[in-house]
Amino acid sequence: MTAGPAAVDPADLDAVAAQLGRPARGVLAIASRCPSGHPNVVRTEPRLDDGTPFPTLYYLTCPRLAGAIGTLEASGLMADMSARLQEDAELAAHYARAHEIYLAEREAIGHVPEIAGISAGGMPTRVKCLHVLIGHSLAAGPGVNPLGDEGIEALAGLWPTHDCAAVPA
Repeated sequence: MTAGPAAVDPADLDAVAAQLGRPARGVLAIASRCPSGHPNVVRTEPRLDDGTPFPTLYYLTCPRLAGAIGTLEASGLMADMSARLQEDAELAAHYARAHEIYLAEREAIGHVPEIAGISAGGMPTRVKCLHVLIGHSLAAGPGVNPLGDEGIEALAGLWPTHDCAAVPA
């Protein structure tokens, strides 16, 4: 399941570093790509080389995608999603399963006691970060994280479905 750092194409690591404006840390694999083919989500080590625990298994790297998600966050979508979790037991159960899947995937890479039981993005009870939830959905595919999937749907018109690297920022 886990790809070692040597399995990551150096050109992809260079692309991610350019996207982030700093060297990428703890990258195990490219977990998803934008329609243009460049990385947009990386799978990371649960503990970075310097010993820092890193709970974000799927880290979003594409600046255009991150900007579009920031627009969604500013719209109040996270508060609406969090409220729905309190009202919709089926949605809450599906979201809790996404949390458990996230934890199991990270644990399969390595156990880090400091972040045991902690996923990301507010899972399993609230929505704190759409970047993480959408990154999870892009990496895992549709049907795993319901609110990440909804976030992807909400990106229509904000995030290109063609060569996003050619779209002006």
